[in-house]
Amino acid sequence: MRFRHPDGSTVHLAYCTNVHPAETLDGVLAQLRDHCEPVRRRLGRDRLGIGLWLAKDAARALTDDPASLRGLRAELDRRGLEVVTLNGFPYEGFGAEQVKYRVYKPDWTDPERLTYTADLARLLAALLPDDATEGSVSTLPLAWRTGYDDAAAVTAHAALTTLAERLDALEELTGKSIRVGLEPEPGCIVETVADALGPLAALASPRLGVCVDTCHLATSFEDPATAFAALATARVPVVKAQLSAALHAEHPHLPEVREALTAFAEPRFLHQTRTSTAAGPRGTDDLGEALSGETLPDASPWRAHFHVPLHAPPAPPLTSTLDVLREALTRLVGGPAPRTRHLEVETYTWQALPPELRPRTRDQLADGIAAELTLARDLLTDLGLKELP
Repeated sequence: MRFRHPDGSTVHLAYCTNVHPAETLDGVLAQLRDHCEPVRRRLGRDRLGIGLWLAKDAARALTDDPASLRGLRAELDRRGLEVVTLNGFPYEGFGAEQVKYRVYKPDWTDPERLTYTADLARLLAALLPDDATEGSVSTLPLAWRTGYDDAAAVTAHAALTTLAERLDALEELTGKSIRVGLEPEPGCIVETVADALGPLAALASPRLGVCVDTCHLATSFEDPATAFAALATARVPVVKAQLSAALHAEHPHLPEVREALTAFAEPRFLHQTRTSTAAGPRGTDDLGEALSGETLPDASPWRAHFHVPLHAPPAPPLTSTLDVLREALTRLVGGPAPRTRHLEVETYTWQALPPELRPRTRDQLADGIAAELTLARDLLTDLGLKELP
């Protein structure tokens, strides 16, 4: 979906296909047919943006076979879909029964992360619509925090420097500008937007910036105004933003709240949980850990890294952080010029919801994704953006 900002520029809205994880190129083609096109039809749009996730094997197949890449581009066109952004955070196995810490490997100390990300940039340059010259890729925020030392930081810095050089060369070759954004996430070396400032300032490349995920922002209790002001001061670009909402418990000390949270403590994904204290943020690596012990203070609200559907917050006594998303979106695109032109709804946890809230059919999932995009569209038009055909 495309929108005209009051300054005349085009803002793109997509939804991320990691909600339909596919490891192979055939699986990607099937998801376009079975999921993405039905969502587009529900919205009554001739064209729908998708934030494509290409797992390692799918990306390698496209890199090794130009004919397959041309075929994917043709299939996108045929189904009324367009791609200006890729999710390059998960490498493989995102559809596994247990993902948890596996999603952080390989990290930016492993040469394979550089190879994979550079491949994605080249693929995106070929997949961009004819009238688009800018693409974005989100990536791992350096590494998970454990085992990361000064030597690892030097290695990661060198890899990202090489990536920036390759992105420069790619634009010279293709005329397409591809930028990569570190996506701050709780528990990682770059846990917050504030944590991203130092590494990105040291790199000093306009090709590299941040991908702001509003669920992660909220989980870490970061204030959007402060975060975006710091980015502006440091001249760090917002490469893209992922529109998502975290799970919020206002009174985690209450038994009924604990019981409600327990339904979201599932085994597939990591649900980092945080609270804000006078001494600063405190947290656990997973929601189950927060619920099972006394390590996390419960006198103040808890937020968990669980991407809940934008249009359907959980029933009381829980809610979502949609208000943080609204404030962040206002600061991203509500001003005289957009801070980013690539927005992506990223609710990948539909099948991890408590059983009674999960979609049971493809049609129900498509209905839910369409409802999320409709809410995001309404937020954008309320900010003065005009939806384009």
